[in-house]
Amino acid sequence: MKLKRFGLIAFLLYVYNVSIAEELSVKKVDRLLNIKMNSELRVCIWPDYYSITYRNPRTEILEGVDIEIAHAFAEFLEVDLVFVDSSFAMLVDNLSNDRCDIAMHGVGVREDRAQFMAFTQPHLRSGIFAVGRKNNSHIQSWEDIDQLGNIVVVQKGTYMEPVMRDQLQYAELTVVDDFMAREQEVMSGRADVFMTDYPYALRMVSLTQWARLIEPPTPLAPTDYAYAVPLNEDQWLKTVNHFMDEIRSKGLLLEFARKNGLEPIVLVD
Repeated sequence: MKLKRFGLIAFLLYVYNVSIAEELSVKKVDRLLNIKMNSELRVCIWPDYYSITYRNPRTEILEGVDIEIAHAFAEFLEVDLVFVDSSFAMLVDNLSNDRCDIAMHGVGVREDRAQFMAFTQPHLRSGIFAVGRKNNSHIQSWEDIDQLGNIVVVQKGTYMEPVMRDQLQYAELTVVDDFMAREQEVMSGRADVFMTDYPYALRMVSLTQWARLIEPPTPLAPTDYAYAVPLNEDQWLKTVNHFMDEIRSKGLLLEFARKNGLEPIVLVD
């Protein structure tokens, strides 16, 4: 399904609600005008985010819902698409230093990030899930996790860390620096479960033989995922939100989410 295409001037007039008699100042349309003039949209991604922005190690091809949406956005703007490898640790620096125009890798909408970036309308929402070993017979359900003697792993700096500090009463919490260290702790038997979001939990059960996804009985700390743009660029933010409205109304957002196994967490309304 093709999205509506805009010529440069018509698109700018539409987005910024500027009449033909008005003069388009460079300041008013700076980022969008630069993107159009350079014919290039720079998108920051985290290439290890399964089903979101994942570089398949077998093919080196990028996959995931935000990869699909980024391609559709570049088509919408009629520009080339350039992916910039990034991470959540590099997110603030890359946006602040103009290394990309937008971060499209399921960025959690959090207060501590809002002072550094602006968020689009959310398109996904995930709570916290646990990943354990299939052969760990004493943890079969969420209720089995918070028990004396159990060890729960979280990655430092994620929103899972403060949530689990509040949630756990009996189990021991271990904090690791690297996202891969979480699964290594569980796989080795040094820990019982690690906490993550739905896309990463999906990665574990899809790509390993040992992992079991454990879902809480009710959503735990549901967090909206959106795209991030530099601060104080309201018109650029408006442009992205308009595009997101377009793909929602055309059913493309749901189509992309379903294709990547994320239908349970997609926000289509």
